[in-house]
Amino acid sequence: MVLVCKNHPKNIGKCLKNIKNTLRIATYNIHKGMSPLNQNFVLHGVRHALKALDPDIVFLQEVQGLHHDLAKKIHTWPRDAQHVYLAGDALFSAYGSNAHYLLGHHGNALLSRFPILHRSNHDLTLHRFEQRGLLYCQLDLPHWTQSLHAFCVHLNLRASDRRKQLQLMIRAIAEQVPADAPLVLAGDFNDWRGEVSEVLQSELGMDEVFQSLHGAHARSFPARMPFFSLDRIYTRGFTIESAEVLQGAPWRSLSDHAPLLATLSLAGAQKA
Repeated sequence: MVLVCKNHPKNIGKCLKNIKNTLRIATYNIHKGMSPLNQNFVLHGVRHALKALDPDIVFLQEVQGLHHDLAKKIHTWPRDAQHVYLAGDALFSAYGSNAHYLLGHHGNALLSRFPILHRSNHDLTLHRFEQRGLLYCQLDLPHWTQSLHAFCVHLNLRASDRRKQLQLMIRAIAEQVPADAPLVLAGDFNDWRGEVSEVLQSELGMDEVFQSLHGAHARSFPARMPFFSLDRIYTRGFTIESAEVLQGAPWRSLSDHAPLLATLSLAGAQKA
């Protein structure tokens, strides 16, 4: 397990000025910085697109923490790990490596406008063919009465595996997050059977933003012509103001998944 958090003390003042009771949340499977068919390295385009989007928190999956071979072959490969490069000087970042191999590793990451008080990575791996994890970050929003608890996840392709991982994930969240604390869980759930939302609502009182606003989960895969509803944003302690799938240029050329974007308003009880 590798965990990295990059702090930017010079930006803390700027972050605090931007504290508000609404948050722009995005989740994005970045496909290790490669284009949908792995023909081009597009991480620089991902960074530019995310910067223009200007979210407060970004949940990222398939983030390449290290790859010795590609770093040598691709002359535009950044010196920093992908999550550090995407965060730049404006955001804090944390990373949890899940899939390990001879040439490197990849996993989930979180980018945040606000300081990260605590971070940990929970192993959800059930077999060697799919190495998965749950990244947890506790975020400091000083004008809030409680910290924000953020979890980034990537689940297995097989439904039987996902059911087991879902129970591991629920247990980890319940153990670490107070029942009345604001909570966001986002990522690539690979939930093509549509089983996850009912369980999370029943066990943790969490609502999926697209299902709540639009009556159905967002279609986000494949990016060029989304058909499957794999990516999700679940919340507790928030009012959901808006939720959209980011389609078209430039997103359709940057990953095989389309990102999701939601605007959340903090529930009255949580406001300072």
